[in-house]
Amino acid sequence: MACAEPAGGGEPTSRPGPDPESGPRSPAPLLAVCAGYFMVILDVTAINVAVPVIGRELSASLTGIQWITDGYTLVFAGFLLTGGALGDRLGNRRVFCWGVAVFTLASAACALAGSAPSLVAARLVEGLGAALIVPGSLALLRQSYPAPAARSRAFGLWGSMAGIAAAAGPLLGGLLVATLGWRWVFLVNLPVGVACLLLTARHVDPSPRRADRPVDLPAQCAVVAAVALLTAALNEAGRRGWSDPAVLAGLGLAVLAGAAFAVRERLARAPVLPPGLLRSRAMSGGAAIGLLFNFGFYGMVFTASLYFQHQRGLSALRTGLALFPAVVMTMFASVLSGRLSRRTGDRPLVVCGMLLAALGLAGWAAAGSDPGYPLLVGPMAAAGFGTSFALTGSTATVMGAVPPAYSGAASALFNTARQVGSATGVALGGSLLATAADYGTGLRTGMAVGALAYLVAAVLAWRCVPAMPRRS
Repeated sequence: MACAEPAGGGEPTSRPGPDPESGPRSPAPLLAVCAGYFMVILDVTAINVAVPVIGRELSASLTGIQWITDGYTLVFAGFLLTGGALGDRLGNRRVFCWGVAVFTLASAACALAGSAPSLVAARLVEGLGAALIVPGSLALLRQSYPAPAARSRAFGLWGSMAGIAAAAGPLLGGLLVATLGWRWVFLVNLPVGVACLLLTARHVDPSPRRADRPVDLPAQCAVVAAVALLTAALNEAGRRGWSDPAVLAGLGLAVLAGAAFAVRERLARAPVLPPGLLRSRAMSGGAAIGLLFNFGFYGMVFTASLYFQHQRGLSALRTGLALFPAVVMTMFASVLSGRLSRRTGDRPLVVCGMLLAALGLAGWAAAGSDPGYPLLVGPMAAAGFGTSFALTGSTATVMGAVPPAYSGAASALFNTARQVGSATGVALGGSLLATAADYGTGLRTGMAVGALAYLVAAVLAWRCVPAMPRRS
């Protein structure tokens, strides 16, 4: 295929890599990588305003609606480590291109789905494609932009691309649902996927292949089981109740699967990441921060979307407009933090971002059971800005804690933690809405929990994120 890597191990030989001091001469590698990442994030946010309409047209229950969202997220999270390991072994560019191709084809299948089960199945395949795309995106940026200043700018723009996709998603999703129908939420991925493949094949250098890096299948199975069991248990809690034996069993088995992964990593001859790296405060702390801020942000977006449509009777398009203050701020925050981090270091930016986001969700929780919309604009903007403001610094912290040979696995670990946070936030938010006395009470409880998660992330950032940028 066009994105194949050179045969054999070691460094690629088809094109010389960029000069470590100057970085690439063109922004084309950044555009190519960010096109794939844009597609993945756009699919997360656009679907939030579309799922109520999809649920009505396909006769899906609230649990079914959650699985349309979380089926994608749990596969995405569960297979990220596999995607990172495959990238380090087979070449990140090759695996990145595979992921784009799978994601694009699965998007077409989503658009053609005639029932809720078939849509959920196609979303599972979409999640697999995303799991191959995202670890390679950060690894390819590190490969293409080795100079510290250029790398910091690239990570900032990578984060801002997530902000642009997050901002465009609800508006684009609402507009498409209101005009052409919900199937176009998936069809828009097709031209983006094709453009990404062409740009990557033309402008991104082949990646090293490391045949001595085997994929640890038992560890991968343990991660998939842990994520799937946790998400399923949280989803079912909304229908069965938190004390139901099946829910409690799912939570217990998820903990056991997570413990099995930890034991396997300790005993494996070729672990996903060396134990010394996993014990690194920067690595483990950065991953935990990513989990917590995704938990808060995506839990807020999902529950707020259902609240605006079901409780306030807004259309999909008006719901996208209502959520705009939360997501539009992410466009500016990542670019700003990428620039400031070179002067202030990452720690104060991550801490301030998490505190601001916590203040936003706490403000929503304190606004009352049915507040006027103007009272919600500030809290949503604060949560969106704070989350994205912290993304660049936490990304740089994790990627700077590992040598280049493990960049794919480090990216996978960080994004696995983030997607586990997203899945847990959506699942818990849906369960709180389903079990509370009314939508307002469930929503306020979810916002309070999200604010607490942001506060914990701020404490972790103060202890784990380096005060100054890493120069390696």
